Amino acid sequence: MKRIYTEAEWRPLWLGLVQEKKSLGFVPTMGALHQGHMDLVEESLSQTDYTLVSIFVNPTQFNSHEDFQNYPNTLEADLALLEAQGVDAVFLPSTETLYPSPPQLSIDFGHLSRVLEGKFRPGHFHGVGLIVAKLFHIIRPTVAFFGQKDLQQVAVVRRLLHDLSFNIDLEVVTTRREKDGLAMSSRNLRLDPQERAVAPLLYSGMQEIKQHLLSGVSWKEAKASFLRRLESEKQFQMEYIALVHPETFEIFEIFSPLGSSSICLAAYLGKIRLIDNLPII
Repeated sequence: MKRIYTEAEWRPLWLGLVQEKKSLGFVPTMGALHQGHMDLVEESLSQTDYTLVSIFVNPTQFNSHEDFQNYPNTLEADLALLEAQGVDAVFLPSTETLYPSPPQLSIDFGHLSRVLEGKFRPGHFHGVGLIVAKLFHIIRPTVAFFGQKDLQQVAVVRRLLHDLSFNIDLEVVTTRREKDGLAMSSRNLRLDPQERAVAPLLYSGMQEIKQHLLSGVSWKEAKASFLRRLESEKQFQMEYIALVHPETFEIFEIFSPLGSSSICLAAYLGKIRLIDNLPII
């Protein structure tokens, strides 16, 4: 597995792939890898000729300096995992490489920047868009792989690809969950044992809402029942829960079985912020 640190190191390898007419799969990560990331890697390995994974903790997408400083760093374990998986190359840029000077460009994703994650993490998607655009320009993949767990981020990347005319296919991979239903996330490492024990209530609650909606219960009633259940636990601080269109993130007040919709939520459990989503139709 090749370790690449700069665009100059990557460019001749990329040119070789182009000359050999080989497809390039790209999996961007911030490290602290788990099986959810490996699902993305496995999809890339099966669908493309060459797989590159990036590991970079992007400072511009964090709203909290403390959150950025506390983000897990498991680089050596990550590299061993990727090598064992058969990844062809890993891109390990420094902050100075990707941000040689403070960026002046601001990316506004319109409605996506102002609802749910965009509302509660102002500037977050600007940072996501900036780093994804940089990586796409450097790596120039054939296919980019992202996880469904970050559903609004997927919508942002889709918009980025469309509006900036990137000739890159987007592949969205289903959320990988623990046996108890908790969506795999690098932040789960920071949950204490008591918090970890109750964290799966978010997913089981969404499953109940889905069952209610499909049986004819209104969104308002189904959501209220879920929130009462969480309040009884006295450990969660709910930030938002919404029924949305999974691509446009239009927010629905009434569930319709005739169109696509997903439940999206974010909640604090102690100091750890958890997000999740569940497709309804």
